[in-house]
Amino acid sequence: MLPAVSRLRRRQDFGLVMRRGRRSGRSRLVVHALLPEREVGMAEAVDATQPTPDGGLPSRVGFVVSKAVGNSVVRHRVSRRLRHLLGPRLAELPTGSQLVVRALAPAATATSTELAADLDAALRKLRRMSRGPSS
Repeated sequence: MLPAVSRLRRRQDFGLVMRRGRRSGRSRLVVHALLPEREVGMAEAVDATQPTPDGGLPSRVGFVVSKAVGNSVVRHRVSRRLRHLLGPRLAELPTGSQLVVRALAPAATATSTELAADLDAALRKLRRMSRGPSS
């Protein structure tokens, strides 16, 4: 389970990440990431968080699982799986990162292992993109 301080909740926060962040798509999900190195004014958008022990803002994540994925039971199952998968991965992100994970229709029939593989691939691509072309 993700702690409350690690969740995106406000529509404005989701919109900011999806508009300004980088995007990496896979067959079952799309990950939008707003990394602190790219955005100088990010602290203004994150007003409802508490600093981490090192003084930075915590990494936060939000999920978008639409009706295209399935009925309520299926959508909640996909959300629970994604939440469970992202918990340990948040620690690997730079402090202050914000993610929005959007599940696509094939996520409904995917196993947790398949979702984890797509999530890891998307996060790897986003890390490469954030380093720029010089890497």
